[in-house]
Amino acid sequence: MTTFEIVDAEPLQARELIEAGWFVLDVRSDGEWAAGRIPHSTHMPLAEVVSGVGSRVIEPVLVVTSDGGKGWRVAQYLKQEGIEAGNLLGGMLAWELAGLPVER
Repeated sequence: MTTFEIVDAEPLQARELIEAGWFVLDVRSDGEWAAGRIPHSTHMPLAEVVSGVGSRVIEPVLVVTSDGGKGWRVAQYLKQEGIEAGNLLGGMLAWELAGLPVER
């Protein structure tokens, strides 16, 4: 049974988690990914998470979506699978508004 809680991370806290070694899982569409992403993140479109997460995820995981809305649900799924997970509050929109690095 997992005892950790899902981390809801504001962009600056998310940067700290990433610097501490959290795996960044970007579940946005291919087009959104191509338009800009958090450096060193891994792309896995939302539709592939259920089938592909087990072989490609290193714990703990920070989930990235466009605006953070679906990220919490993905993090909840990962938690149910026994994976420590968090959600980037506000998603890539908030990350970019905070002036944090974006790879294109």
